[in-house]
Amino acid sequence: MTPAILWPTIVLAALIFTVWGTLVVQRYGHITRNPPTAADFDNREAALRYFRPVEMSGNNLANLFEIPVLYFALVPLLMLTNHADGFQVVLAWLYVLLRGLHSLIHIGSRQVNPRFIVYLASCVVLFAMWAGLAIQLAG
Repeated sequence: MTPAILWPTIVLAALIFTVWGTLVVQRYGHITRNPPTAADFDNREAALRYFRPVEMSGNNLANLFEIPVLYFALVPLLMLTNHADGFQVVLAWLYVLLRGLHSLIHIGSRQVNPRFIVYLASCVVLFAMWAGLAIQLAG
């Protein structure tokens, strides 16, 4: 039987691949519509300027490898210590849903305030997951 904690983890990985696919499609389209010159890639700043019209998917992909690393580290620990209980699974789904909403806002509407609120909420949920593990291990 597959531990329930793995399903939100698989969905988070699918989100990351979806954002990566979005990045590839957007950058390919940008390159096709605006063929780059050698000067567009002289240095990092020039490349960033060149890709600025399609930068949000790249920024979001990078963001999905920052705080979510703590989620991906936590899941095996929860499984190894037999603490991947129903409460942790609910929190995992909430975390993944918030990360998906964050990606939608980040790449789509680009509204900073709602995006920050969702980001902060996802961090609080992830903190609660880690705190829950710590409390369970201490008890």
